[in-house]
Amino acid sequence: MSLILAIDQGTTSTRAIAFEVAPQAARRAIGEEKGDLRPVAVSQIELAQHFPKSGWVEHDAGEIWAATLQTCREVVRKVGGVARFNAIGITNQRETAVIWDAATGEPLHRAIVWQDRRTADVTARLTAQGHEPRVQTATGLILDPYFSATKFAWLLDAVPGSRERAAKGEVKLGTIDAWLIWKLTGGRVHATDATNASRTSLMDLRTVEWRDDLCALFDIPREALPNIVPCAGVIGESDPALFGQPLPIAGSAGDQQAALVGHGALKAGDAKITYGTGAFLVANVGAEPVASTRRLLGTLGYQADGQSAYALEGSIFSAGSAIQWLRDGVGLISESRQSEAMAQTLKDNGGVYMVPGFTGLGAPWWEPEARGTIVGLTRDSGPAHFVRAALEALAYQTRDLLDALAADGAPPLKTLKVDGGVTANSFAMQFIADICEVEVERPAFQEMTALGAARLAALGVGLLPDLEARPAEAPACWKPRMKADERERLLSGWRRAVKAAIIAAPDRA
Repeated sequence: MSLILAIDQGTTSTRAIAFEVAPQAARRAIGEEKGDLRPVAVSQIELAQHFPKSGWVEHDAGEIWAATLQTCREVVRKVGGVARFNAIGITNQRETAVIWDAATGEPLHRAIVWQDRRTADVTARLTAQGHEPRVQTATGLILDPYFSATKFAWLLDAVPGSRERAAKGEVKLGTIDAWLIWKLTGGRVHATDATNASRTSLMDLRTVEWRDDLCALFDIPREALPNIVPCAGVIGESDPALFGQPLPIAGSAGDQQAALVGHGALKAGDAKITYGTGAFLVANVGAEPVASTRRLLGTLGYQADGQSAYALEGSIFSAGSAIQWLRDGVGLISESRQSEAMAQTLKDNGGVYMVPGFTGLGAPWWEPEARGTIVGLTRDSGPAHFVRAALEALAYQTRDLLDALAADGAPPLKTLKVDGGVTANSFAMQFIADICEVEVERPAFQEMTALGAARLAALGVGLLPDLEARPAEAPACWKPRMKADERERLLSGWRRAVKAAIIAAPDRA
């Protein structure tokens, strides 16, 4: 059996997973229903979060690299050595921006995380100047601090002399995938895969190339940007000193696109949503990009074997982070898994709604200054109401995204494929099925982002013939069972709560 080393660098942790790839002859012998990739070893390290100011979120890029190297070496040790591995696949938190010195390979500032809102004034000014239609037509993205371009510009301004050095190629910019590729190859390769590039506001969605006019608009020296490469295929080789021998880096995709591949959502009309720190709906729309009229994002689903699959995406900024806030911020629960039992102690939500706008609201609202809000409190409200409201908010926000997707002309979903830590909560999954009027399907193996990266890498070195998913076990399913009038009553309450969260924004107070 061959092995793929999958690196899954996320918002809250860094993981390495070894996947065993059955040879094609073996798959035919055992039956393809037994699956094509199987996890055999894992290592994980939590990532420190830094919040230097309100709305600012940072990571230490050096810590990310150290954790990547440690987890990879641990997985290699667990399976008996590097000789069994055929390739490396990378998946990563998207939009997070890194700046580093090309000569030393050291970061020059903490990484600015995708959740960070420090450049909201910049995107607001560009919007007021009328630039958003041009940016959206070219990139599929709206103007929002979520995306990498304004983060890159902020970093260049924050580090003295870096703008001039970047124009000479002495300072590099990139998202986490580019940072890891640089470090893995010992600084020999500065590359980013097409899906991560599509999240910067600098890449033309059709040509899959950096646009000079957008680099000029955001004041980004093109010399500092990485080369754009496909998601599957050899990008470079790891430094032999890292693991004992070089390994080809043969697959790379942003976490949500990797999850799309992991789920096998490869046909137009397929969709998945990942419930992690945030939640991200990605719907495959086929070989041509689709322009959204409901402020969903046009993006690249994946690029492999000379073909591109496009997608529409809706981003929820706070999903699992709302549960983390209940645990770590206000101490209503000591473990996230307690939330399911607490929510089920109530017969209903008691009219209490939480809008988790801790870092603004994403699609389809795009209100960067919105505030987290809880409405409907009475003297009868208690901790269980807060917990249930946070879980119910997952469903309401998902429904908003599905309604926007339908308004953009997408066919109604028969099945919504889900993954992420929150999907272990059966109460939340059933409530999503009820509110969204769709069957919810959770695969038995949950690590869809890592699986997608591994599958891309296996395709990139010829170990797999295609990207088709062949799961070994049947998924868990939840079917809608709520009555229509109850669903509409709950949704009406949610819409009133969202209006309250938007009104609470500082510039509307």
